[in-house]
Amino acid sequence: METIIIASSREGAGKTSIIVGIATALEKKYGYIKPFGDRLIYRRKKNWDYDANLIVNILGLEEEPDKISLGFNHAKLRYVYNEDATRTTCQEMAENSGKDKDVLFVEGGKDLTYGASIHLDAIALSKYLNGKLVIVVSGDSDTIVDDIRYINKYIKTQDAGFAGIIINKVQDLEEFENVFLKGIRDLGINVLGVIPYKDQLTHFTMNYLAENLFAKVIAGEKGLGNVVKNIFVGAMSTDESLRNPLFIKEQKLLITSGDRSDMILAALESDTMGILLTNNILPPANIITRASEKNIPLLLVANDTFMVSKQLDRMEALLTRDSENEIELLAQLVTKYVKLDELIQ
Repeated sequence: METIIIASSREGAGKTSIIVGIATALEKKYGYIKPFGDRLIYRRKKNWDYDANLIVNILGLEEEPDKISLGFNHAKLRYVYNEDATRTTCQEMAENSGKDKDVLFVEGGKDLTYGASIHLDAIALSKYLNGKLVIVVSGDSDTIVDDIRYINKYIKTQDAGFAGIIINKVQDLEEFENVFLKGIRDLGINVLGVIPYKDQLTHFTMNYLAENLFAKVIAGEKGLGNVVKNIFVGAMSTDESLRNPLFIKEQKLLITSGDRSDMILAALESDTMGILLTNNILPPANIITRASEKNIPLLLVANDTFMVSKQLDRMEALLTRDSENEIELLAQLVTKYVKLDELIQ
């Protein structure tokens, strides 16, 4: 069994997506653990890490949350485990989850330092489990180069089984390869792959939005799989909105108060994937009926338009078990741009 620790230099680099892409691209038996959870959710009356729950479902694993993650809270884990106990427990988790598997993926926390105070950072995990440490880096070009320089100075010198980096979400692949890649390789860093940015992976469905905002679906349930590409905040008059180029963009989500009937009706007659109704105000019955007829979800939330817009601005588009097109795209990207034969023997 091969053990591969997937870490990232910064939050949101795409560790989970890389794991999903590899697992989908290569037909092998996989195990998975994420010792320190950082995206707490509540499923089946148990605390899960969101990424762990996703991968368990995608890979068809049978592990329970306590077999995949030690916990989610620094203070609690600091009280329960010292370094020796942490090491032993991680080794036991890896042995159990990796039994009869070809590859065990171990996912680190949201960045390289996360969990260091409780001995659960990615470097520590790599040492405990004697695995390959792969670090995913992403961001703009300067951020990527900064992170790689840091890795070269401080990670390569550690006895942590450092196997290389995967550079993810590169906006201009040709420019990056021409300007930066040679210098990175000259450092002696093993570049396992350079994956381009794909806009499709940043979109979310109306169902994902409903679950994350705890919104009530009042119409258009059949359209919850609609994919949102653009967002329009309806805080101006309807006439001004209709003259705004953003209003006619494809596959948009409209955010507006439930009493803005004229704007909601205009959105229902355009390329709209869903409408987020704020202030807990229900629109008239004829609007609800029209949305149902067109399978355009109407989601109702209590917060005002400004607060909801801020929530969406901070929201990260994460994979779900139903993201079939995105999962297939990840497999294609990993197959094309990552040295899989070097990563997994």
